[in-house]
Amino acid sequence: MVTHVAAEAKGDERGALLAFIEEQRGGIRRSLLGLTEEQARSRPSASELSLGGLLKHVVEVEQSWIALARQEPPAVRRDASNWNETFQLIGDETVASQLAYWERVAARTEAFIRSAPSLDDTFPLPPDPWFPPEGRVSLRWLCLHLIRETARHAGHADVIRESLDGRTAFELVALAQEA
Repeated sequence: MVTHVAAEAKGDERGALLAFIEEQRGGIRRSLLGLTEEQARSRPSASELSLGGLLKHVVEVEQSWIALARQEPPAVRRDASNWNETFQLIGDETVASQLAYWERVAARTEAFIRSAPSLDDTFPLPPDPWFPPEGRVSLRWLCLHLIRETARHAGHADVIRESLDGRTAFELVALAQEA
């Protein structure tokens, strides 16, 4: 699990962006170390967020953005009727199953970004009201967005984990190194 992102090789912008995405994934993965399913599903603060739910959300977000860039449908369609389920482990979903799925999603993200002709290539945004009409974004923007989205939720995960058992990010880094 990455805890420091090394300087990119000269001219390897893709590698740098992918390394920062992976660094933030690591923060979320570490927040789940040593927890039971019950702890991962619990909501120890005033927020509705749980660590398992955050994990599921970032996996869905990454998968759906890469699908959008590839102009494919997302694995799960979300709307007002099921949006809350993106932040909850439902039915037989587990932390382990979501982590395994994230490995596959991450590999697909890396392959897609590395194989694209240019980070300047663009794709259309959906016609949702929060996007500009006929908006387009570049693959570079997509990578930066995934960094931002994952980092935001890694910060939430730090607070939730500390609320659960008092473990801080530094302690979790040490725990990950022991494993």
